Amino acid sequence: MAVELGVNPHTVAAAYRTLRERGVIETDGRRGSRVRPRPATTGRDHVRLDVPEGARDMASGNPDPALLPSLAGAFAAAAAQSDREPVLYGDDPVEPELARIARAGLDADGVPHGPLAVASGSLDAIERVLTAHLRPGDTVAVEDPGWGSLLDLVPALGLRTVAVGVDDEGPLPDDVRRALRAGARALIVTDRAQNPTGAVVTATRARALRTVLREHPEVLLVEDDHGHGIVDLPLRPLAGTTRSWALVRSVAKAYGPDLRLAVLTGDEITMDRVRGRQRLGAGWVSRLLQRAVVRLWTDGGHDAEAVAATYGERRDGLLRALAGHGVRAHGRSGLNVWIPVPDETAAVSRLLHAGWAVAPGARFRSTAPPGIRVTVSTLGAAETAPLAAAISAAADRTPARGYV
Repeated sequence: MAVELGVNPHTVAAAYRTLRERGVIETDGRRGSRVRPRPATTGRDHVRLDVPEGARDMASGNPDPALLPSLAGAFAAAAAQSDREPVLYGDDPVEPELARIARAGLDADGVPHGPLAVASGSLDAIERVLTAHLRPGDTVAVEDPGWGSLLDLVPALGLRTVAVGVDDEGPLPDDVRRALRAGARALIVTDRAQNPTGAVVTATRARALRTVLREHPEVLLVEDDHGHGIVDLPLRPLAGTTRSWALVRSVAKAYGPDLRLAVLTGDEITMDRVRGRQRLGAGWVSRLLQRAVVRLWTDGGHDAEAVAATYGERRDGLLRALAGHGVRAHGRSGLNVWIPVPDETAAVSRLLHAGWAVAPGARFRSTAPPGIRVTVSTLGAAETAPLAAAISAAADRTPARGYV
């Protein structure tokens, strides 16, 4: 190309680098470079289903508003505290009481000790951790199927993704080993309430994953525990197995998506880089917001066990009803049920025609087989049987591969 354009080869190399960093092209070693099918910053909303009037929305992925605590009292109390103790430039970016409560919860779950930071939600925290260690062109091992927003974020940062299969117990150790041996610089794991499959990392799977990670101590491990507060299964943290690690907990699912707050901890170097870069940009997450979250944590307005039990009843009810129709589905925790189907477009269309809006699996997968995601957070007991029957009728029950 340098000869054809009559320019210096270094100019061409710099142009390729710029295109790669902006997400326009992706490079694959000796197989060359190719233009991405869509810009890296184009989200997966183009496969989002618009729910027409009259259809039952089982696609959104939102928690049940009826199970979220009231915010008015918490913010009023936080505002009164801020009137008495205003936060000024140079003050600690983390509310001391929030740090104390968060640290106690992490300690109880066996998360190694480390500095704390507060970010504007899980995705913001994960982005800060990735950019603290990685550079454009590096590869990140991600769950497949997995969180659509994360699958968008990684290439938007100029990073490459490599898919890691998932079953009901979390990421498959052999897939993780293969990805890390191939040069992946980071691994992102959802500990509980995995989106979209509901997978939970079990004690047995955690031991197997730690064995793999010990073979690659230089890998950055990022754990997402967004299900904290809505899941009644224990956390099996992998943190501390590698030199660089971070664990993220958000309040979105348990207390409200609009709160935009997540707590993260990690090793000293990772957290120093995250907090240092945050100081140069946003500075800190509003202490008023942090104080409101403290009130929500301490005023007893959220019964985590009751909320987890309610979601569990709705999820398990649908799984039992589907099993009665011979439909295989997955959902050990969280708000969603994942159903493998041979043709997700046909299944989504048939269900919509029957009055049920579900999410197409294309939003959540790269190389994994097709499927549909059903959000059960607001599913009523009287709706379970009709929904299962509609899914059975809509999904061709020709034997399909699992979601691993």
